[in-house]
Amino acid sequence: MAHISDYSTENQYTAKIKKSNRLTPANVEEVRELQLEVQVPEFSCEVDQSFGVLVKTNNEFGSPYHHRLYSVADLPAKKNGKTLITMLVKRCTYVDEFSGELYKGVGSNYLCDRKVGDQITITGPFELPFSIPDDTSANMLLIGIGTGIAPFRAFIKHIYKQVKDWKGKIRLFYGAKSGLELLYLNEKDGDLTNYYDEGTFKAFHAVSPRPDWGDPIALDTEMEKRSNEILKMLSQTNTYVYVAGHEGLKNNLDKAFSKIMGSDENWRKRKAELVAGEKWAEIIY
Repeated sequence: MAHISDYSTENQYTAKIKKSNRLTPANVEEVRELQLEVQVPEFSCEVDQSFGVLVKTNNEFGSPYHHRLYSVADLPAKKNGKTLITMLVKRCTYVDEFSGELYKGVGSNYLCDRKVGDQITITGPFELPFSIPDDTSANMLLIGIGTGIAPFRAFIKHIYKQVKDWKGKIRLFYGAKSGLELLYLNEKDGDLTNYYDEGTFKAFHAVSPRPDWGDPIALDTEMEKRSNEILKMLSQTNTYVYVAGHEGLKNNLDKAFSKIMGSDENWRKRKAELVAGEKWAEIIY
């Protein structure tokens, strides 16, 4: 898995904040959708790419910059010769395991605090670990948690707006702590519900049974409810499985897939085939 230090910051571009909208209500963790206007015409970015954000700092091992990558969260567009790109960012804090002190995440707080008209420095673009298959009959299992919805939202919009006659099944499994934090699948911002009428697309979501108690998001349970269809998709050679979310998602997924496949051994074998065939990829943060 690539580390952030593997991504070059040589190509730097100025981007202006065009929009900054909070997607989650005030009583839950803040997630914002930002639209950026890149100020030079030569910059371009595709739905299966990411870009970096550079923040000046002296706190990260002496480095003058803090560099973080973000997936494209919507269809990039051109306006007056400039590229518009959309990103999701969650305001983060963390507790130092040695001192016990609470710290603000550098990149996330910097971005959440930006106002419309502010300028930031971006890098890239960079390829994501996964991309939209050329085969329009391919099946896609898209599994994400939290802001992991970003690349999948861009994928789904691209497929149904810009790719003609997609024949494969697209199944999105998406989890959040609570219904208030389900991005693009809620009453206020139901962006992805626009595609429920597509014959090849279905979306399923899961939340934590007790979010205030820190219970895990029951995404594995939602998948197991649909084990027959997932098993059939996994039996086909043109099925791709893409995963985006935090580290804890991986273990729950392995447990769910083992149940669906009938045993740990069956799943290990099938996952190895997917990885070898470049049909399994993940973004883990």
